[in-house]
Amino acid sequence: MSERIWDRFLTERDKAVFAAAGFGALAAWGKRPALLIIDVNYAFCDEEPKPILESIKKWRTSCGEDAWDAIPVLQKLIAASRSKGIPVIYTTGTRRADNWDSGSWSWKSSRRGEAPVTEVSNRDGNDIVDEIAPGPQDIVVRKLKPSGFAGTPLQSYLQLLGCDSLIVTGTTTSGCVRATVLDAFSQNFRLTVVEDGCFDRSQASHAINLCDMHAKYANVRPSGEVLDYLEGLDAGMFELPSGQGMTSRIAAE
Repeated sequence: MSERIWDRFLTERDKAVFAAAGFGALAAWGKRPALLIIDVNYAFCDEEPKPILESIKKWRTSCGEDAWDAIPVLQKLIAASRSKGIPVIYTTGTRRADNWDSGSWSWKSSRRGEAPVTEVSNRDGNDIVDEIAPGPQDIVVRKLKPSGFAGTPLQSYLQLLGCDSLIVTGTTTSGCVRATVLDAFSQNFRLTVVEDGCFDRSQASHAINLCDMHAKYANVRPSGEVLDYLEGLDAGMFELPSGQGMTSRIAAE
């Protein structure tokens, strides 16, 4: 790939420094990956595609239409992973009814007191969008902080599954995706971030954080390459949850 999404944001000096320092080399794929879908819920996507400035009137954390551009990519990745028996793991948020546990999330937004439920649909913002709803054998991890690892059982689940790598998608690229990638990197997981399977409310933040993750922590690859990789894996490597007794929309683990 000669042209990357971040190239237009980099100075010639930046490009020269990365090249001279050796950043951005492609690491080897892992052998036992899990597909991780971070926070693709109504709070970040809205209930339908809308221009972001319209969408954030209702859902203040929405990424607008960019979220819905990623949904078909996620559907393909989920279908490919399920067909091979690759673990599909979702994260989404959780809150007490009184919002006490929002903690430091309350410090940096002037709209922090808004309730995450719409009057029309009664959707909770933390509900994963129906278009990529978890299946009975998928795993849902609920979290309070940006990283999918912070205060959650995610790492123990990956250990139980015997995963050595993560394919990371979702939102926001600069926030929860990056935080999760950094924590996974710190635990020596091999990492692939799907460029067209991630999204953000800020175009510049999206591009530059993909750039930085690709430089140091993960391979940032288009979904076509990731699908080819998944197709080449053996089926049935993992002992997944049986799914017995689970509904099509998985409750919190």
